[in-house]
Amino acid sequence: MGAVIPTGILGYEGQVIKAVRQDEATGKVTVICRRDRRHRPVDSKRGRAGPVNRWLRRVVRDVPLGGRPCEVEIEYAQVFLSPSCVRVEALPFVAPGTRATRRFARLVSGLCRHMPIDAVARHTGLSWHSVKALDAASLAKTVMPPRPALLSGIRYLGVDEVARAKGHDYVTLVYDLTPGENCGRILWVKEGRDAATLLTFLDALSPECADGIEAVAIDMGLAYIAAVQKGLPSAAIVFDRFHVMQMFSKVIRDCRRAQFKEAKKLDDLTGQQTIKGSLWLLLSNRRTLKDADQTRLNQLLAQNQPLATLYTLKEQLQHLWHQPISSADMAARLDDWCGLATAAKITGLAKFVKTVQSHRSGICAYADHPITTARLEAGNVSIGLLRRRARGFRDTEYLKLKIYQLNTPDKPSFLYANVPEPGPEARIFTV
Repeated sequence: MGAVIPTGILGYEGQVIKAVRQDEATGKVTVICRRDRRHRPVDSKRGRAGPVNRWLRRVVRDVPLGGRPCEVEIEYAQVFLSPSCVRVEALPFVAPGTRATRRFARLVSGLCRHMPIDAVARHTGLSWHSVKALDAASLAKTVMPPRPALLSGIRYLGVDEVARAKGHDYVTLVYDLTPGENCGRILWVKEGRDAATLLTFLDALSPECADGIEAVAIDMGLAYIAAVQKGLPSAAIVFDRFHVMQMFSKVIRDCRRAQFKEAKKLDDLTGQQTIKGSLWLLLSNRRTLKDADQTRLNQLLAQNQPLATLYTLKEQLQHLWHQPISSADMAARLDDWCGLATAAKITGLAKFVKTVQSHRSGICAYADHPITTARLEAGNVSIGLLRRRARGFRDTEYLKLKIYQLNTPDKPSFLYANVPEPGPEARIFTV
């Protein structure tokens, strides 16, 4: 079936639409084009016009037309540059290195933000590898990670790690924790989780930016501590309360498990029933519990002295971060708490107290620099969703692109043909 459609409506620059056909069996629409001979072919690499060596035809995917799958049969030129060099011209509406239009590539990339690659592949009729390649190419042009050398106005950093896949290679993440609209922004992603990895970022900062960083929130890993001490010697190290409480929750878990085994050994059915399924009660904030759950918690604490002691110590430890005091006062109160914990003589507490005391200055630095890794944990949740959606990433570079994409607002612009392509400043920066 022939058709007369203005080329500008469909955006096939340099082509003349000759016909639009529909396959009655599949419903697929094919737009048949011929190269507009008025447009002189240009070398795709050098941007230099040249004579046509020969005309070629190719079929590329486009966004659905009228709700139906759409292909475009295009004609393009092979440009003659020399007897030993011919090169295919670049068509403005075709994504470089693909058999897809730019808008179709943006559509695929937009779907990949919310769907697994295999689901997008089924949805579009492409192969898994084609979908991943289109998404990666689109992200390389659209995500805009900040350049470390150009950063400024940063007061606080947060550093964490995340696995490419469960139990596999790790990448280091650096977040901006400075209060304001950019708080939680991902500044840098790099393979590895040793001191050298983080130092690569810190050394790339300008002296002005590095001198302005007041504190860095990290966990208690020795590698990141060493990197911050070397790369930012004037910045305070803040050990996040989340990691401290996470370590203490392990003490509660171990004690609860031991108490349950002891009750089982003594055939104490009441004790077993009281302890069973109680872990979340011991770790939860009492104020968020329902009346029935509070009653059950009170019953547990009344019947089990070790768990009652640990629960009280947990509440006291958490309270340290909620008092508007100086770091010196916080250190004194932490010392008092360590004395109470040591006196309790509960298995696992002595090791925890030793760890806390060895990281005392970093824990109490929170009083002067009230930053936490809550933003990091929120970012890690988003990254975890990415990882689960993809069932793990085999390509670390692709993972880095997907992580940087989290900084980019999600807009439905990939559905429209008139969205301008990003300029050279949008290209990915790699260290």
